[in-house]
Amino acid sequence: MLRQQTTPQLNEEMPFMEANSLFQLSIVIPAYNETESLPVLLSQLRATVQTHGYQVEIIVINDGSTDDTADVLDALAAEAALPVHVIHFRRNRGKAEALAAGFQKATGDIVITMDADLQDDPAEMPKLIETLETGTYGLVSGWKYPRKDPFEKRAFSFVFNRVVALLTGVKLHDMNCGFKAYRAEVVKALHLYGDLHRYIPILAHAAGFSVGEVKVRHHPRRFGTSKYGLKRIPKGFFDLLTVLFLTKYKKRPMHFFAGIGSFFAFSGIMLLVGLAIGHFFPILALPRLPCGIAAGLCLGIGILLTGLGILGELLLALRNE
Repeated sequence: MLRQQTTPQLNEEMPFMEANSLFQLSIVIPAYNETESLPVLLSQLRATVQTHGYQVEIIVINDGSTDDTADVLDALAAEAALPVHVIHFRRNRGKAEALAAGFQKATGDIVITMDADLQDDPAEMPKLIETLETGTYGLVSGWKYPRKDPFEKRAFSFVFNRVVALLTGVKLHDMNCGFKAYRAEVVKALHLYGDLHRYIPILAHAAGFSVGEVKVRHHPRRFGTSKYGLKRIPKGFFDLLTVLFLTKYKKRPMHFFAGIGSFFAFSGIMLLVGLAIGHFFPILALPRLPCGIAAGLCLGIGILLTGLGILGELLLALRNE
């Protein structure tokens, strides 16, 4: 981190707070090249906080912005009527690490996360907080409805959410919504890196916390352009495999590796069976060379993955001992 600036904290009474907490709410905002949006966002947050009487701290993480975001944030922090903490990254490290830095600094009983692009509406915070305070959930995720993004982004999100729900059992309409409310113990239990911020509800659920969802108002982007493109698709797929391994197969690696290995081994065996049938019945013959190579590769991959599963089980047993 390059620098960090903090405004003086409020000395007023802080209702609804635990004895070991400095604030009722910590609002964590990752920002990357959001020079125009940040002044408007902080103004909206101030209006919502004053309307509802929340005692808050605002933590903004400048994720290696290349525009004037750093200077704008420092000026806003110096002039803000609310406690504003600014964390500067020297380079762009991604949303997951930005959130992790904000979670580490947060001292509130409830932590709110939101994006800096003005598509999340601070006036919707009470919905998330009220749902969280029912005591049913440890995390409440926003559901952007109706969503104001381009069609291709909405279509990809629809498929993404359905696939993730099918594979993980966590059924949310908007898994990757950045507008969320957490109990403090939830954010302290999360270990975020890479692009795992997309799967925070799954990680929280795997840690034993209940996850809920509430509709929130969504706005079109007012300034700049989206920071996300088609390159997210392969990254999202590999991150999903990571999350599945961490949440479902961390304590049973054989099930993960041998499950995939069995598919490849079965495919190789079927190709060999097809070659054998073609040998006795020429009318059903398959191309020998390509099918033979494919069968050998599939069997080799299957054996290799099964071996990795056995190795994982041995390492797990040694660790337990």
